[in-house]
Amino acid sequence: MITRRTCLALPMLALARPARAEVPQITFDELYASYSALGLQFSEKVKLLTGQQVQIRGFMAPPLKAEAQFFVLTKIPMALCPFCSSDSDWPDTIVVVYLDRRQTFVQPNQTIEVTGRLERGSWTDPETGFVSQLRLREAVYRIA
Repeated sequence: MITRRTCLALPMLALARPARAEVPQITFDELYASYSALGLQFSEKVKLLTGQQVQIRGFMAPPLKAEAQFFVLTKIPMALCPFCSSDSDWPDTIVVVYLDRRQTFVQPNQTIEVTGRLERGSWTDPETGFVSQLRLREAVYRIA
């Protein structure tokens, strides 16, 4: 039965915003399935989410340079510049984050949440020569 109250509410429903699609979350523990003779193998979740927007929480490693538009996201806080330490100090659970715009970097012990388009596979940055296996493109981050 349509009442006066229902008739008055209908125009308001038309103005309601559509629900936003939820961005899938991924964790560092979900990045790789296993080690093999070929090295690290990407997890099924990473394969499924490649090319999509994802969110991941972690820590910003000290940037290579202050004006860079990218940084390395790590599972644990790192006080050392990853490019200045040995391979043994550098974890394999990292994701390179390429920002959609310049943002102010945060302290390495501050948890952040990054949202960006997931890319996988070996790629060498032509500017820095940095080789990555996982990347987030067109990314933004916020304090978690």
